[in-house]
Amino acid sequence: RRLFTKRYNSNYNMTSKKTFKFQRTIYSTAEHCCVPLCQASSKYNSLLSFHTFPSDAEIRRKWLVAIRRDKFTVTPHTRVCSRHFNKDDVREPLSETGGGYKTRELSQHCLSGTISPFPLHDRGCGRGESVQKHNANCFSFEQTRFLQPIDEMFMFLNYLALGSKQRDLADRYGVHQSTVSRIITTWSNFLYTVLGSVRIWIPEEKIRAHLPAEFKDYADTTVILDCTELRCQCPSSPLLQSEMFSAYKSHCTLKGLLGVAPHGAVTFISQLYAGSISDKQITRESRILSLLRPGMAIMVDRGFLVDDLVPCKIYRPAFLSGRSQMSACEVRETQAIARLRVHVERLIRRVKEHKFFDTEIPLRLFGNINQLYTVACLLTNYENGPLVKAWAKKPE
Repeated sequence: RRLFTKRYNSNYNMTSKKTFKFQRTIYSTAEHCCVPLCQASSKYNSLLSFHTFPSDAEIRRKWLVAIRRDKFTVTPHTRVCSRHFNKDDVREPLSETGGGYKTRELSQHCLSGTISPFPLHDRGCGRGESVQKHNANCFSFEQTRFLQPIDEMFMFLNYLALGSKQRDLADRYGVHQSTVSRIITTWSNFLYTVLGSVRIWIPEEKIRAHLPAEFKDYADTTVILDCTELRCQCPSSPLLQSEMFSAYKSHCTLKGLLGVAPHGAVTFISQLYAGSISDKQITRESRILSLLRPGMAIMVDRGFLVDDLVPCKIYRPAFLSGRSQMSACEVRETQAIARLRVHVERLIRRVKEHKFFDTEIPLRLFGNINQLYTVACLLTNYENGPLVKAWAKKPE
């Protein structure tokens, strides 16, 4: 009996403490702030005031833009709490009414401006939520919170080249993490469209005009092909895991085909496929076959058994084919092709120098990964020098 009483008293004390911490106010009304990520509620906080939207259509539109709610319908019950206004903009009444409620009003100066989507002060912070403090007021939000296009592009390049996390970028640029995500998606699609509109496949005449001296024995080479794989997060479905698992990397990957001209420029970029796809299958599905002609030649690795697919000549290292050793001629040819094929490996290394590809690609980015990968590949044509220093043009 004593043990039961002791347990009962301890449980009662824990329950009473928990109930006291989240105790509701005695008022029957329940108003909530409509600003995203704001958890203010009149249930648990009587120090806040909740304000309706202005009746003026233009000012109401500015409020909707400021709180960042797309396709949001304002009703007579929609409220914005006083934490999103400056303290000077909320006028206190001379007397208390309504059984303890303070009827606060917004100044006319604030009604003609905008509000902040972030809490501007910590008054009435409820339920242990954290508060971000900002120096901006509700009038200057549009000038301080919206980034210029050049800053947005620089943020995107930081994300791609340095592998910065979205939370870190949000802290550095003073914006919300959802804004960072939206900027990255917008700029990846924009650069994918702009850079992708430039034709990167080079005609045979121009390739021969810029052919390096190292390719004199393989002068008809148009493109050097190779595949690259990017590590990604493993899906929960066993079927998808089997499709994306790469035996070469022993991990779930995304696989793409890259084509490089003999002088080092990227001339072909395929979309990304599941990691289990073979080199032959990715060559068939990447539509590069439509760009090849009988007078051309491609240079590939041993794994590209595409003789029955391509309409042109293939330069590929020789196989043993059951023999104990290769002939001297085959050894010399294999060494020569390997020395030239290393250029595509250098290009792939440049693409993967973008730190974004250092970590596993999360599943939530699969809807935008093709754009990010293509932009990273296309930027190598603009942001770096020649693959081989000896190919650089000497000043006259």
